[in-house]
Amino acid sequence: MQANKYIDENQIRETQGRKVVLAESMTDNRSAQKVFSAQHPLRLAYFVSHPIQYQAPLLRRIAQERDIYFKAFFRSNLSVREYRDPGFGVPVKWDVPLLEGYRYEFLPLLLDSDELTPLKPVNYGIRRILREQHFDAVWVHGYSTSSNLQAIMAANALRVPVLLRTDSNLFDRPRSRKKLMAKHVFFRWFGKRVSAALSVGESNTDYWRHYFGEQFPIFPCRYAVDNEFFQAECAKAAETREVFRRSLKLEPGRPIILFASKFQTRKRCIDLIDAYLLVTKSCTPERAPYLLIVGDGEEREALETRAREAVQGNIRFLGFRNQTELPRFYDLCNVFVLASVHEPWGLAINEVMNAARPVIVSDQVGCHRDLVQDGINGFVVKAYDAGAIAYAIRKVLADEYTWQAMGAKSREIVRNYNFDANVDGLRQALQSLVPGFAA
Repeated sequence: MQANKYIDENQIRETQGRKVVLAESMTDNRSAQKVFSAQHPLRLAYFVSHPIQYQAPLLRRIAQERDIYFKAFFRSNLSVREYRDPGFGVPVKWDVPLLEGYRYEFLPLLLDSDELTPLKPVNYGIRRILREQHFDAVWVHGYSTSSNLQAIMAANALRVPVLLRTDSNLFDRPRSRKKLMAKHVFFRWFGKRVSAALSVGESNTDYWRHYFGEQFPIFPCRYAVDNEFFQAECAKAAETREVFRRSLKLEPGRPIILFASKFQTRKRCIDLIDAYLLVTKSCTPERAPYLLIVGDGEEREALETRAREAVQGNIRFLGFRNQTELPRFYDLCNVFVLASVHEPWGLAINEVMNAARPVIVSDQVGCHRDLVQDGINGFVVKAYDAGAIAYAIRKVLADEYTWQAMGAKSREIVRNYNFDANVDGLRQALQSLVPGFAA
């Protein structure tokens, strides 16, 4: 369905009122079939931990569907105020709008918290919300939090179908046999309480098939970023690329390798630094690439110590950069490297591919099967293998034609991972679960 103009709050209240009247006129509004339209839209409740910078554009896009009344429910407002991100280790306040363009509500709190854990904060009133606001379907992001489990159980009690989306995959952190057995037992119980899954990618589909079985309904809802925003901002950055290069005191003509993420052990930035040291052993000083490291976190001291083995000034630590600053770095680089382990997806890969740049990822980065065609728009390397990363960097930077051709292919691939495709997958899922709704 084509996107339509977002409905203002007066229209929202009128639509909600018409829907309540319609529901009350039915003897059993859970079993009677409805016909959904712009006048009587399907009501979809979305439960997620907090406003997330990657998700906000998608929620705005869903809100444009005139035959879907969409409302997000958040456990916490932590991300809309300045807070200390445990991954970056520094105070963070996002510089992109998190709450504009869609309906939302923060769940009532029994116990607030300055951190997000499976049990914190403690919310209540979810069943009452679903019952009083007459939702036709519930969508939860993740299954490990108390609030999402409450939402699922409340929806089950009200006979409302449940959609599940999360980015889990089978190369997650190692677990003992005992924990894996417990997980299988949990999913045998849990799978009966979820109506369908929305898959963010190939590795995520494998995860649902493994735990829910081959017959479980799964619909595509691939992880995406705001492609239009990143392409436009990277194009704007290209106009002043050399000015930006000079502001960072980078010599012209030398290639740039970029890392942008949290300084956590699982991000394996240390492997990238080791790979860089291998690459530069065979480079003359004037042709050696730079390594720009954007981010912050608990591993900073260890990374800086290892980086001292490089020629002074060749590895630059540039600190945490906010969402609107990142396109300048994506445009500046020649190749982006994310060698993480236990990485559910890696949305920075989507972002930098919009700048038409090649990418190098480990085989434990969740998006590698979806976004990275080995030798075509980048390389997939074995996790923990600095030598493999070094080899891939040399191949990408062999000449200007190679990295530019790979980058062009990146932008071509990522165009298919967009919010319109997400909405199509969501609509297919709703059509299969809610009688009377047309995809």
